[in-house]
Amino acid sequence: MAKAPGMHTYGDIKLYAGSGCRDLAQEISQYLSVPLSGYDRVEFPNENIFVRLHGSVRGQDVYLIQSMGPPVHRNLMELLIMLDCLKRDSAGRIDKKDQPRVPITARLVADMIEVAGADRYITIDLHAGQIQGFFSIPGDVLTAFHMLSDHFVSLELDNAVVASTDLGFAKKGRNFAAKLRVPLAFVEKRRTGDDPAARAYTVIGDVKGKDVLLVDDEVLTAGSASEAAGIVREHGARDIYLSFSHAFLVQEAVQRLADTGFKEIVTTNTLPVGPEKRLPNMTVLSVAPLLGEVILRAHEGRSVGELFNE
Repeated sequence: MAKAPGMHTYGDIKLYAGSGCRDLAQEISQYLSVPLSGYDRVEFPNENIFVRLHGSVRGQDVYLIQSMGPPVHRNLMELLIMLDCLKRDSAGRIDKKDQPRVPITARLVADMIEVAGADRYITIDLHAGQIQGFFSIPGDVLTAFHMLSDHFVSLELDNAVVASTDLGFAKKGRNFAAKLRVPLAFVEKRRTGDDPAARAYTVIGDVKGKDVLLVDDEVLTAGSASEAAGIVREHGARDIYLSFSHAFLVQEAVQRLADTGFKEIVTTNTLPVGPEKRLPNMTVLSVAPLLGEVILRAHEGRSVGELFNE
């Protein structure tokens, strides 16, 4: 019998929110008009995590939304335990969404996620693109580039230049420059002496008298971002903007960003950005519509690439 239009291989969508990103999960829930499903999460004094679902997921299309932000190990273990719990209750499929801070053990983490029961993964702006090759299950590697670059296009900056915070981000920096139709510059880093950390050294390209958009994929301590801003300012930059996908922002990062004097800092909510991390000049764009639309397309068997004209 032919499959009727709109008929799905799996049952209804069920959404579960890990404790690492409840606000983002709630936004996705609202976008899809699908309520978050309930579960009990108990953490014992020895830090073991116990999870119990409020209802059955047998035969349902289950989407578990979890962040890999701090506390990283606790969020990862909660993710794996919840996946195992859902799989044991015979979910039709389980898709795993995360926002990565990927360690050298990325292959091991990918293997654990698969063994725990994930049938598919959806992620945003991997720190290293080759990590998607660690998975043997299908997945969608998304990017926040379009929403971030669209924001800066809307500013209609005059006499601007894009600068990557290091040469390793040059290719993605070139994409920003092409989208904004402006020149590209690079902040060069070097290691000197016995110092294992690379320090901003000089600028390759012309930034004098220009508004500079510094781009990166993530900010942890804000050391690279503040150094890059200092270097381009020394070379005559006018206003300096900062764009990045993942706002890890450990304690010293917020003060460092505040002291650097950016005109605007633009990031996303792939990781929770609480009030204590939000500066007056910070704009946080929501990835909920992007993830919500990808979940809907995956559920209905429609192309995800069409979202990006692929």
